[in-house]
Amino acid sequence: MSEQEHPLDSQTAKVLPWIIAVAFFMQMLDGTALNTALPSMAVDMETTPVHMQSVVISYALTLAFMIPASGWIAEHFGAKRVFMGAMLLFTVSSLACGVSQSLPMIVLFRIVQGIGGALMVPVGRLIALKAYPRDQFVDILSFITMPSLVGPLIGPTLGGLMVEYLSWHWIFFINLPVGIIGLIATARYMPSLDKSDDQAPFDLSGFLLFGSFMLSITIGLEGIGEFHFPVSITTALLIAGVASILIYFLHARRKAAPIFSISLFQVRNFRIGILGNICARLGNGAMPFLTPLLLQMGLGYSPMQAGMMMIPMTVGAIAAKWVVTRLVHRFGFKPVLVINTMMLGVMIAVYSLITPEMDYWVMLGIFTVFGLVNSTQFTAMNTVTLVDLSQQQASSGNSMFAAVQQLSMGMGVAVAASILDWFMKPSSQQAGAVILDALSSTYICLGTIAFISTILFVQLGKSSVK
Repeated sequence: MSEQEHPLDSQTAKVLPWIIAVAFFMQMLDGTALNTALPSMAVDMETTPVHMQSVVISYALTLAFMIPASGWIAEHFGAKRVFMGAMLLFTVSSLACGVSQSLPMIVLFRIVQGIGGALMVPVGRLIALKAYPRDQFVDILSFITMPSLVGPLIGPTLGGLMVEYLSWHWIFFINLPVGIIGLIATARYMPSLDKSDDQAPFDLSGFLLFGSFMLSITIGLEGIGEFHFPVSITTALLIAGVASILIYFLHARRKAAPIFSISLFQVRNFRIGILGNICARLGNGAMPFLTPLLLQMGLGYSPMQAGMMMIPMTVGAIAAKWVVTRLVHRFGFKPVLVINTMMLGVMIAVYSLITPEMDYWVMLGIFTVFGLVNSTQFTAMNTVTLVDLSQQQASSGNSMFAAVQQLSMGMGVAVAASILDWFMKPSSQQAGAVILDALSSTYICLGTIAFISTILFVQLGKSSVK
């Protein structure tokens, strides 16, 4: 499909990316700011911070389970209607979370919020994929995914500030004005994309198999990265996940219209883009997890100082919006991704050189360049994954892509946490020096993983968009 499904008037074409970006912002900010509020929430709800982790995991598991169904739901009920419903659900459940008085109540509303988030973001990207010509898709995706890059970096700091100066409730209440504005703009400007007239029945068996895969792997990765499950439980979960996906592929080969068609992997750039997302995120997906540790535990910065250090990274990410589109249109996806992936690996490894003695301006330079390279990487990588899908493949491919993104973020944190634990051995050094050395080694390992993933992008073919 080289042309958009529905031509847009000039005003809608300008406003629509902002609407979709609002959805990305709400989901990413909410997900990343909450961790800093858990101790305060635990006090109000008369429980422990450990038990409060159920507030986080319930949302993550709902996302993992529901995302695969987002494409079919959008095609069946209409993308605009589903997007508005998801944004309304997310906004209302945010209010409900903010006024919750007990742990079971907030967990329930976090599940509802997860359903909204699982539909809102993938369907928003699907609308952009269908509404704009493919030669504009790099520009549009670069803009709407900016919150996905910035949110994990500023979220923890913003969450800490709200908890300190307001209350934890505002982590949820902040979604209310944003969601209301988004709903009004959606009703007014978003085009009503056609529903599919010949859509196959919902593949319930495939959905349950793929959902079991997502749940098992997500819980297993959380067990490695955050909850430190026993090895036996983590292994059993990961094996169950692998078994589920293998059974799903056998099911999909026999099913006339599976929830995710095997034919998606016949699109070369989609196949390589999916694998590239997984491998690259193993390298840099944990940067939002590691960088606050580096700044606060390794360098002794306060949460406020650590948050201010994220500003150069954010500036670099925003600057990449103008850089990546020009690079891709001039040189094509393959050269940009090959060179940028190598740069990404190098920049992650450069973080191993950061010490308390490093010049402040040099450190700011490292953060800025990393933001630029990281944003370029994921804008180009995400676009090349989706840009060659046909009209018939768009919904299914976009949903699979969203599911893989959800998994790969968890994989990045889990791998980083495991490597960090490996290097955090008993030592006669002071605690700050121990974690600084461990973080340095972890950055080198992750940078190496990212650098090696360049091999995948060498295999990219020519895209329908240069």
